Amino acid sequence: MKHYSVLKKEAIDGLNIKPDGIYIDATLGYAGHSSAILKKLTTGHLYAFDQDAEAISYSQKVLAEISPNFTLIHTNFVNLKDYLDEKVDGILFDLGLSSPQIDNAERGFTFMQNAPLDMRMDRDAKLTAEAVVSTYSQEELTNIFYTYGEEKLSKLIANKIVSQRKEKPLTTTQELVEVIKSAVGSKYFYLHHPERTIFQAIRIEVNSELKVLESALKDAIDLLKPQGRLCVITFHSLEDRITKQIFKKYSEVADMVKGLPTIPDEYTPTIKLVNRKPILPSSTEIDENSRSKSAKLRIIERI
Repeated sequence: MKHYSVLKKEAIDGLNIKPDGIYIDATLGYAGHSSAILKKLTTGHLYAFDQDAEAISYSQKVLAEISPNFTLIHTNFVNLKDYLDEKVDGILFDLGLSSPQIDNAERGFTFMQNAPLDMRMDRDAKLTAEAVVSTYSQEELTNIFYTYGEEKLSKLIANKIVSQRKEKPLTTTQELVEVIKSAVGSKYFYLHHPERTIFQAIRIEVNSELKVLESALKDAIDLLKPQGRLCVITFHSLEDRITKQIFKKYSEVADMVKGLPTIPDEYTPTIKLVNRKPILPSSTEIDENSRSKSAKLRIIERI
């Protein structure tokens, strides 16, 4: 199964791995980053989280060939603290979809292949993309498309979906693509590709991606030992904005005590930024894997 881990070298270097350290891969996927972490451990241990059972099953076999020093946990990364009560040396979040998830048509993540409207990362979850387009009100759909997809024609598209589903239920990715095209017209469709933003928005809604990210990043910072590193790879502006804002908040002195001669401990920064500007993929990496083009890596260290 082919999977390309984006910014792998940069992320692994950013973790500054100790052979005896404790590390978390919060987004296991198909074990690209986890394999690289595990190879650097001797007496250390890797904990890897994923809500996709297929990813867990595949990665179990891959990692077992490297070392026994790992534990796979089948749950969303929002539950980090439920499974770990010890401080750790490093945590990695790779917020992109794994290539096998995208390429597996039946998962319904991509608009480029016809498939059922699914988009669940956890296939045991109840909410599907079909349920979103079939049951959400026009106002709810408009809000999701605008907030999570930043699509300026959100209202038009939502209106068309609601109108279309009265005649015939929308059950496949291609049916949804055709409705989007019909709503915005061919010129706008081929110039701006709103199907990308709408599919992104529905996927984020189905998997509660942004709602859990903020909580998980705060927990991750809290789990770090002093000098522990947190690396976050984002793929769109919404994820990156949340990550950047949290890192800014935790790396600065609180406004209420700025300028005081002595800053109380509880108001001092919790983290420091390892890189002030995000690390981007090299042109070589983008040539090898076009999906890496929008990736950004931010790294912080616990003080």
